[in-house]
Amino acid sequence: QVQLVESGGGSVQAGESLRLSCAASGNTGSNYCLSWFRQALGKEREGVAAMNSRYGYTYYADSVKGRFTISQDRAKNTVYLQMDSLEPKDSAMYYCAWRSYCESWYISTTYPSWGQGTQVTVSS
Repeated sequence: QVQLVESGGGSVQAGESLRLSCAASGNTGSNYCLSWFRQALGKEREGVAAMNSRYGYTYYADSVKGRFTISQDRAKNTVYLQMDSLEPKDSAMYYCAWRSYCESWYISTTYPSWGQGTQVTVSS
């Protein structure tokens, strides 16, 4: 069982930045994938970014490339999502998710563990 706790959401103006954190605990294993998803009201959940814990490989959705950066602190089993140049379309509930591999990381239904989510609101 893996537990995930997100933090760092909030309300900002367009162009500003936020950093989200996701702390993982429990039986994570030593080689796993921590990913960020988001879901806006009335829309499907979509993959934002992912990171392989052992090798540090990173993956991004096209919509956030160049603006968002995923990173990790392995000693803390924590992954971060630095979000710069935020736009109103980035407004959503952001979720952290865990699974043991990163292949096809963007498929939300393949993740067995999820955090409770943190809200990000970007106003114009």
